[in-house]
This record gives sequence, structure tokens and C-alpha cells, in this order.
Amino acid sequence: MTPTEAREPVVLFIGQPNCGKSTLFNAIAGHKVESTNFPGSTVRHAHSRVVVGDATLNIIDLPGAYSLCPSDPAEKVALTHLFREKSDVLINVVDASILGRSLELTLEILEMGLPIVVALNMLDLAEKKGISVDPVKLEAALGVRVVPTIAVHGRGIRELVEAALEAAAGPRRPSLRPGWTPAVEARIGELVGALPADFPVVFNARFTAIRLIESGEAYGGDFSAASGLGIGTALEQTRAALEADRGLPAYEVLAAERHHQAQKIFEETSVVRRRTRRSFPERLDDVLMHPFIGYVVLTGVFLAFFFIIFKAGSPLEAFFLRPLESAKAAIDARWGRSLWATLLDGLLQGVGGGVAIVLPYFIPLLFLMAVLEDAGYLARAGFLLDTFMHRLGLHGKSVSPFVLGFGCNVPAITATRTLESRRDRMLTSLLIPFIPCSARTTIILALVAFYLGPLWAMGFYVANLVLVAGLGRILSLFLPSESPGLILEIPMLKVPSPRLIALKVYLHLKAFVRLAWPLLIGGSVVLSLFQYFRWDRTFNVVLAPLVSGLLGLPRELGVTLIFGFLRKELSLVMLLQALGTTFQELPRLITKEQMVVFTVFVSLFIPCLSTFVTLWKESGRKIAFLSAGLSVGAALVLGFIVRLLV
Repeated sequence: MTPTEAREPVVLFIGQPNCGKSTLFNAIAGHKVESTNFPGSTVRHAHSRVVVGDATLNIIDLPGAYSLCPSDPAEKVALTHLFREKSDVLINVVDASILGRSLELTLEILEMGLPIVVALNMLDLAEKKGISVDPVKLEAALGVRVVPTIAVHGRGIRELVEAALEAAAGPRRPSLRPGWTPAVEARIGELVGALPADFPVVFNARFTAIRLIESGEAYGGDFSAASGLGIGTALEQTRAALEADRGLPAYEVLAAERHHQAQKIFEETSVVRRRTRRSFPERLDDVLMHPFIGYVVLTGVFLAFFFIIFKAGSPLEAFFLRPLESAKAAIDARWGRSLWATLLDGLLQGVGGGVAIVLPYFIPLLFLMAVLEDAGYLARAGFLLDTFMHRLGLHGKSVSPFVLGFGCNVPAITATRTLESRRDRMLTSLLIPFIPCSARTTIILALVAFYLGPLWAMGFYVANLVLVAGLGRILSLFLPSESPGLILEIPMLKVPSPRLIALKVYLHLKAFVRLAWPLLIGGSVVLSLFQYFRWDRTFNVVLAPLVSGLLGLPRELGVTLIFGFLRKELSLVMLLQALGTTFQELPRLITKEQMVVFTVFVSLFIPCLSTFVTLWKESGRKIAFLSAGLSVGAALVLGFIVRLLV
């Protein structure tokens, strides 16, 4: 570590899922991580260096964790960094609207003895629920600095950063410990005294002893067979004594006492006002979560979601295509079929294709996804779809990755880390590439909906979901196992923040411009060169039995399938190049039936390169190639069936 790095305090953000931690991190770090209103969405650590006056903070956002003794893989990711890496300050973000439950994690963290600042977040939601928290009393009860914040409005941000700097610069002193009962305190003290001098304690001997009693782990290493370290007998005696005292397993004894202490602090520092009537969000939840009406609303939301995107994107597509086609005609008239004209035409097709074909549908999709996410509806959709997931042989928590898959399959596959079972992770990862991501949505809307109408495109979505259900059922037969029920925290409904929605759309667009658009442009230019030197004919001849024979498509489209492996949108942009036409003239060269077959095949054919690499990284080579094989097989079979039916 360099001297410069050594002077930069490391600040960790830690809190329970859906406490507004990532939103708070964004407000400080300049929006380096996407914040969501769906529990468990932060899977990887997000890092950022922030300059505050003359000081620099190295801040890290950890995945949400309910406890320091987790079973969830995403929570274990958080603890790996917490226990193994040096941290100067912990910012514990708590949800003021559920303060009693949030403080249970806080009390665990206090045992670590690290400098801690508590961010008392979501005070606005607490007020709506009739809860008024006194930060001064809470600060006195916990013995650490408490800073009131409302992350979505940027309130308390400066005070929080200043408090973190003060905690990093001040002397390190033990935090106030929770008030265990004398009997429990005595048992903990006995185990602390039994720890050998060379035992690998974490933070302090007391914290290590508590961890051993609760989980048999000190910091990710298994200490259940602790006899070799000289504490096996002492640990078993301590657990047995606690169980004999209370008639409960030892870990439940500590959890119950911590829960009691958290509730006691909540009652001493908060005032709960009785409400004569239920709030509108609560009454609305009765409808959204109704066992029958809830599914009707879910279907309506999905239909509205689709038609709004189509109605917004279709006129924009037509508007942007006109100058694109005029520019192409001008290039052809001025330079003919020269190499220069070919390169310029390829560049125009790549740049213009992104503007005229992709963005008109991509931006409304991002906007609506952000609205549903920030409002808290996606968590409710996940709850409603839990039963459906079990019929596929999956855990209800698979809903979250599937929902993310509608935006992009890459983060969806990464999000499968939150699934406890390797079997569920593998099955979900195999099904995610069949979820129509934003790229495939663009193809469906820009081609099928634009020429054949929105009902045809809706049929694509329904058929795609039926395909996912069928494949899930078939694959689960080869991986028999019963998945547990879904435990999902449902966040409060709230009015989406325009600022956060704009930021989410901006972050996705930025990623598209930096990663996807260069591939569109580069692929378009390369295809133009292939056509100029007539190399594309070789690929088309090789693929002719597949493209023309099996699918009944023009042979010229063979080369587009190869480039489609890089980005799905690239196949759509190259469709025009390969046929040498414009969007307005396309119906003269390809029939409506061929449009449907092409869309079916391209949508299902082999995951894009980014998805394939992510699958390889997350699940291994075999799963990645199995996924590719499933996609190719499904694309060929369904493409041929659709050709026969339409």
C-alpha cells in the first residue's frame, strides 16, 4: 500500500436489505452503483473514492445482510470483506420505519469495537407510518454517532460524511455492548476466558466468542471442529449450559436477547402515534397483493408496460429512420459503391441503427423498469410469482434474477448468487437466457410490432414465457429437488423519485453507449467490408441449409447470425445491410412470415457474448455450453415450427 492510499480512510456501508444503503452510497459516491427497491439486489461490492474538502475517503458498498451469521450467499459476500479486509469506519444504515428490526444488526456490529456511524435513514417513511425517532436518544442508547438522513432527497449527506471523517480520525474506543442478561453474560465470559492465547480472534475475543456460540464460525472459517484449536470442549459446554438455562438452542438464546434489546431501544427512543385510518399505500397493497385481483393487476401492468413502450418507440423509430435513409441515399448518389462509400455506409448504419432502431424502445423500457422498481412493485410481483416459480421447480427468490433479465441477462445471471441451492442457481442460470432482454425487446418491437402490429409482439412475449415455463419444468425433472418457500421483505410503496429514475436511465444508457454501441458500429462496418469484398457469400453458402433450407429465410441473412452473437441488436441493424435495403423498403424483400421466423430464431439463438462469458464465469464451462446448446436447439426447433404454422 502506498503512503497516499494509507492516508485514505476505508469506509464500509453495511445494512439490512432495502434500507436505502445503495441510494445513500450513490448520493455520496456520485452514483457508482445502481440502487433498487428489490431486496438483495446488490450482489457485488461497489467501490468509489470521494474527495471531501482536503480529505479523501475510499468508500465501499457491501451487499445487504440481515445478520453477521448469514446463510444467504450474498450476505456471506458482505462478511468476507468485513472480516478479512481492514476498515477504518463502518456506516451502518438503518431503516427508521422498521427501527426495532434494523437495530438487531446494529447491536451485532457494535460488538466488533470498530468506529461506527449510524445513518438513521428513511425518516420520511417512518413519519408516514406514525413513527417519530429521536436521534439524540438513539445516539445515547447506542453510544455511537447517529446521523438522520433521507437518502432519496439527499438530506443529511454532508453531516454523515463529516461524522465518518471524525470517527476515522478520532481514537478507537470500544462501542457500547448490548445488555445481555447476567446468566448469558457469564457464559460468554467463560468462553472468552477459555480462548487460547494463540487463537485467531476477529476484532476482539468477546466478538469471536459470540460468533462461535451462534454459528461455530469466527470469520468464514469453520470452527465446528474446534478441538484441534483447544476450545472444542469449552464451546460445547458453553452451548449446553445456555440451552439448559433457557431450553432453547444456544444461537436462539442470543438472538432472542438481541431482539429484546433492539425492541427496548426502539421503545425508549421512538414515539408511535396511533392512526385512526390506514394509509393509502396500505389500502393499495390490499389490492396489489390480493390472491386473485393481484394477478389481474400484474397482468394489466405487464400489458400497459408493453404498449407504452411500443406507443412511445414506434413514432420515434419512424421519425429517426427518415434522415437515416436520406443520408444513405446521399452517400450512394455521391460515391456509388466505392470502398470509401462502403465504410461510410457501414458507419452510418451502426450509428444510425442505434439512434433510430435501438434507443426509441430502449429508453422507454429503462424508464418504466426504473419506475416499477423504485415504487416497490417489483418485490410484490416477485411475491405473486412465487407459486409459479415453484411449479417450475424453482425457489421463489428466482423471481429477482428473472425480473433483472428483462433489462439485461448479464446482471440477472450474476444475481443468481443470492440463491442458496447450487441446483437452483444452475437451473435459473439456464433459463435466464430465454428471458427477452432489452436487446431482444428492441428486435421484437422494432421489427414485429412495427410491421405486424403490437398484438403480434405481445404473442412473442407470451410464447417466450410459455417456453421458459416448459423448459423449466423439463430441466427440473433432471434436477429433482424441492425448493423452500420464499421469504421476501416487501418494501413500502412509495412515489418514485424522478431524480433516481433519471439516474438509473442515465447509467444504463451510459453502459449502452460505452459497451453496446461500439459493437453495433464496429460490426456494421465489418459487415460492409465483408459485402464489399464479397466474403459474406462464403458464410451465406455454408449456412444456406440452415437459413434457407430449414427456416425459409433469404440466404443473405446467414452472416447476420454470426454477428448476432456479439449483440442481439446487431442482427437487426445488419438485417437491412445484408438485404441492401431500408426499413421502408424491407417488406418488399422479406415477407411477414419470414419476419416472424427471423425474430423467433434471432431472439432464441445462442446467448450474446457477454451472457455466455458471464455464464462461464459464474457457473462453469459445462453450464455455459449447455445453455448455448439449449438456445440453439430451441431456436432451430421453434423457428421451423413457426415457419410451418405462419
